[in-house]
This record gives sequence, structure tokens and C-alpha cells, in this order.
Amino acid sequence: MNAQTLVSKVWNYAHVLRDDGVAYGEYVSQISYLLMLKMDEERVENLNQPSDLPADCRWSVLRDLTGEALDARYKAILAKLSRQDGFIGAVFLKAESQINDPAKLRRLVSLIDSETWLGIGVDVKGSLYEGLLERNAGEVKSGAGQYFTPRPLIQAIVEAVDPSPGQTVGDPACGTGGFLIAAYEHMKGKPGARDRRMQERLRDGTFFGLDIVPDVVRLCAMNLYLHGIGGKTSPVTQADALLKDTGLRVDVVLANPPFGRKQSFRIVNEEGGIETERQDYYRQDFTVTTSNKQLNFLQHIMNMLKPGGTAAVVLPDNVLFEGGGGERLREKLLKNFDLHTVLRLPTGIFYKQGVKANVLFFDKPAGAAAHGSDQVWFYDLRTNKSFTLRERPLVRADLDDFVACFKTGKRHKRVASERFRSFGAQELLARDKVNLDLFWLKDANADDPDSLPPPDEIAEEIVENLETALAKFRRVAAELAKLRAVD
Repeated sequence: MNAQTLVSKVWNYAHVLRDDGVAYGEYVSQISYLLMLKMDEERVENLNQPSDLPADCRWSVLRDLTGEALDARYKAILAKLSRQDGFIGAVFLKAESQINDPAKLRRLVSLIDSETWLGIGVDVKGSLYEGLLERNAGEVKSGAGQYFTPRPLIQAIVEAVDPSPGQTVGDPACGTGGFLIAAYEHMKGKPGARDRRMQERLRDGTFFGLDIVPDVVRLCAMNLYLHGIGGKTSPVTQADALLKDTGLRVDVVLANPPFGRKQSFRIVNEEGGIETERQDYYRQDFTVTTSNKQLNFLQHIMNMLKPGGTAAVVLPDNVLFEGGGGERLREKLLKNFDLHTVLRLPTGIFYKQGVKANVLFFDKPAGAAAHGSDQVWFYDLRTNKSFTLRERPLVRADLDDFVACFKTGKRHKRVASERFRSFGAQELLARDKVNLDLFWLKDANADDPDSLPPPDEIAEEIVENLETALAKFRRVAAELAKLRAVD
């Protein structure tokens, strides 16, 4: 059975559970739990390997139960495994059963039990799980979609960065692990990767991911495992990457931090009303203190790179032109790092509507002769490009020209083209607010009223701008109230 058939078979049952109130993301989590139990049993029965699970949490204990006994045992297994350490603890992080009908749980157990999962190739198992995650992202755009970076974009970024065996790779906002998996697939095909020790290092000592959302960490751990990464330890950890500097330093950072400009939380004040408070991160290793999540992730990534390391980070347009802290960070990128490439991404490729984003590629100089940026090359994949998630999705071939222009390992041989142009670092530093929001191609639809974005994109952008303005007014009102109290 191929991956597509398996995805359809496993996914079709999601619609049955949907009628019982089981959301698609919760369904994928339940699949993760049962797959892990079943594959552990297959290692014992077929490969004579010891089980990684307590005796009372094994598949053999679960497989023949029905009714209330099945429901009770399944819940007890999840509760116990959620308290385990290491990889098992990551897969079962805060695990709970969301299936309240024992008969439907029985059908799901039978569905998983009908396949020998270790007999299916790693590529097929990985494709199966990726297929589930992508369907989940498509069905729940406001939730899981924000953690799902388009795979063709990830593949092109990894090919351009070209990580090699022996290097370490980190993603401080790893979502479901797309960047880490693509880097692993790229690295394992390179010379030196077939050595047994290097294979072990690629599996258990190369990749490091963090995410703040427990459900996503669970999905990521399982996704990595099904692609052949991890097992002895978990490559992914549940944590707020921005809270502190953990000391982790890696050779390569690949990341798409969460969308949204401001980091905030809601509180109930003394009068019982609800207020929104900014959440700033006060870190001595940060250049600026801000509630802008993307600027904070950019600072964190700049710090977690080893000298000589390289990063590719997906960031929204406002990072290129926002004043204040944004201006100071762009100045630091140009003066203290080698910001060599900016890929201007088209709209219509992310599950969150109307996102305008870019990929910033930069190196952290090393050695006595280290210096900042000389030339910054911009590739415009946005002007006169049109993509949608369904009718005209982004495919890997759409990025072929960018990868060819990037000239991995031979950047000194880059040649300007219609969509690829360089600007001197000193010229960029002299721009007002060090604005890097650059375009030079004429938009063929600029004067066409029918070329406006879809109404839902326009509405969402208006809402975001209003929320940003409202947050600023609240801060001004709070400052005025403080001044009045002093008087």
C-alpha cells in the first residue's frame, strides 16, 4: 500500500470522529499515540528488540480489549506515558484521550493493528504522517496551519543553505519539524553520511527543535521519528525559546517563527475588566527589548548561531521596515553579520491569509578577519506572481530559478537578472530607518482594480492594523494615567 492510499485510509476515519466532536488536530494526536504503541510491539515481536514502554502500557495489553475496558486502559496508558522522560515523554506529552465512544476507539485500534508499520519504508511512513499534518493544516487554517510551512519552500531553502554531515541544525520554532526533516533528508544523501557513526549522529545528535505548544511538540516528535530522526532521545523540546538563552549553539538555523507582530496576554484587572498586557522579553543578550515576536526570534537566532554558522529565517515584511528596534536590528545584521540574501516571497502560499513574508539568509562571521555585509542580493518572487493553496499551489519548480541564482558555495559568481539584484551594504545603511523593503519590478496589475486581494485578506489585514493601533493607544493611555497619578 502506497503513502497516498494509507493517508486516505487513515484520514477518512477522521470524518467519522469529527461528528463526535474530535477535531482534526486531536485525531492526528490519537493516531500518533496508537502508532507509537503498535510500532513498539512490532520491534519486540519482529526484531527481538526490547520494548521502550512499561509492561502495562504495551500494545498487546490494548489490542484485544473492547468497550469500557478498552476506554479505561487507553486512558491509563496515556496518563502513565505522559509522565515518562525522553523520546516517549515527548510523543505522549500531556496526552489525553479525546475519543469518548469506545466503539469508535475500537475501530481506530483495529485500523492501526491491520498494518505492519515497521514493514513500511521510512519514506512511506514519513509521507503518511506529513500527509496527515498537511491535511490537518488545510482543514484548520487558524490553528495547525500556522505551524505548517510550505514544503516546496522548505526544500528550496535547505538546498540553498546546503547543510553537511557533522554540522548541527536548530529550529527554535520548529512546528511539526518540516525544516529539520528536510535538512536530514538533504544531509543523509551527502558524502560521509553513510558511515555508521555518522548515521547515528544524524539520528540522535544533529537536530535540535523547540516549540512552545505541547500539542505541536508531540506531533513534531512523532513526525521526526517516522522519518528516522530520534528514538534514544527526543530532538524536540517543549519550551519558550525566547524566555532565556539556554546556551545551545548550532552551525545552522532554519526557522519560520510564528506569524503575528505582537506578543501579549490577557489579564483580569481589579475592576473585573479584561486588559491586554504586552509581553516583552528582557534578556541581556538581546539588542532591543520589544514585544514584536519576529524581532525577538531574530535576536535569539542571531545569538544561537556559532561563529561561522549560517541561518535562513522566514520573517514578515514589517521586519524589513519597522522603525525603533527593527531599525537597530537591521543595522546590526548589516554591520556585524553577513546578510547576503533576501528572498521576497509571494502571497497565497501560507495557510494564514494575506501573509507577506521574506526569507533572510545570513552568516555569523568568524575569525580575526570577520566583517559584516558587503552586498545584499534580493530575489523578487512576489511581483507579478500569483499562488493559491488549492488552484495554484507553490511547487518546487517555482523556486528553481532562485536556487540557481543563489549559487550555493559559489556566491562570488552570482549574476544579476530581472528578479535578482544586489545592493551595497553601505547604500542600505544610508536608507531611512535602514529600510530593506525593496522592489524594482513594475507590478503589471498595479492599475487594475480587479487585481485587489480577496476580501477576506483585506479584512484580516484591516483587523490586524486596528488591533496594532488599539494596543498603541492603550499604552499611551496607560502612560498618561501614570503621569496624572504622579501629579
